[in-house]
Amino acid sequence: MDYLPTPADLPVLALGAAGIDVIGRLESDLRPATSNPARIRRSYGGVARNVAENLARLGQEVRLLTVVGEDEAGREMLAHTANAGVDVSAVIHTPDYPTGFYMGVVDSGGALQFAVDDMRLLEEMTPHYLQAQEALFKSSSLVFVDANLPAKTLKAAVNLAKRAKIPICADPTSTALAAKLAPLLPKLFLVTPNGKEAGVLTGLNLDASERKAARESARQAARLLVSQGVKIALVALAEFGVVYATAETTGHIPAIRTRIGDPTGAGDALTAAVLFGLLNDIPLDDAIRLGVSAASLTLRHPGSVYPELSLEALYDQLLV
Repeated sequence: MDYLPTPADLPVLALGAAGIDVIGRLESDLRPATSNPARIRRSYGGVARNVAENLARLGQEVRLLTVVGEDEAGREMLAHTANAGVDVSAVIHTPDYPTGFYMGVVDSGGALQFAVDDMRLLEEMTPHYLQAQEALFKSSSLVFVDANLPAKTLKAAVNLAKRAKIPICADPTSTALAAKLAPLLPKLFLVTPNGKEAGVLTGLNLDASERKAARESARQAARLLVSQGVKIALVALAEFGVVYATAETTGHIPAIRTRIGDPTGAGDALTAAVLFGLLNDIPLDDAIRLGVSAASLTLRHPGSVYPELSLEALYDQLLV
């Protein structure tokens, strides 16, 4: 199978969320209805923005379509993203909403306990705006979307990509948003849910109680996604690795044993490295190994993107 025939020298077009991440890591068990001692860090995040920055740090040309507020947070985030190598010239600036915001709380082991976000400003990215950006689609190698986008905008992005005859990769983002992708599955080249998001997309109850059961239920979900039209389905299972399926094969890539700072951005790093691998004619198994390596580096870093990311760093991590 020729996984990704589009040329890598054309930019990836990433559409979706960009915002400020604030993550609190608890120092003891969570106590509801009171203040909890925690170590708190702030970084730049958002699924599409994270994927774009990771791709740029790997040397892939990439453009970001998102919305930011006309505020200091938005200006600083775009400056950081541009300095990483991402083209942000088509980003929308709105006076009507603040820049997007994500706040998460993880336990002392790095497991997410709960999170809230405010991405209302993405309503400003309308199908009409995307139509005006059709030239960007026609000059791209691949389109990446995250499910933070409004449903009508997601549909418009997928249709524009299909019209331009370029592959579409989609991230379900959360269990609350994953269902937006269900009607689009037949048009997707690659979808990258975690286990819970795969359950939403397939209706299956994925068993995550132990390694073997988690792998088998994820394999069933990945095969079902492929039967619904997806070319490649990746199901990320955290410490149990990544299960994947295509029309020809299924497989599993184990996780790298890693000290976890917090999980924020690890899935985005996985997706970006897999896309980079496929764009550069790296076989699927090896591309997913690069993705697992990128996720591992991000898990250890106190931020949503590992700033020293490079192809050499990915291979070095695999040799450890």
